Amino acid sequence: MTAFNCVRFRVKPGREEDFLNAHRQVDRGQWPAMRHANIIKTGDRTYCIIGEWDSMDDMAAARPQMVATLDSFRDCLEDLGDGLGVTDPVSGTVVLALK
Repeated sequence: MTAFNCVRFRVKPGREEDFLNAHRQVDRGQWPAMRHANIIKTGDRTYCIIGEWDSMDDMAAARPQMVATLDSFRDCLEDLGDGLGVTDPVSGTVVLALK
């Protein structure tokens, strides 16, 4: 069953290109079950990554690679506050496809 994950970030001032370049350098071959991924700019220095996966199990299996990627740009990120740390991730399976 198709799954999605969404991770929210706030980038430190002056580090947005570093954040984007870290993602440009990712070897997409290490995530074969990822169908699509997009980074969207949601505001001033705020971004979300939205990934589409073949299944929740496939996404869970890719977590070590996702954490390794995060570690490559973690120093670019600001703490989001409220105990979240530098990311605010959510994920789940599709329950209704609208288009």
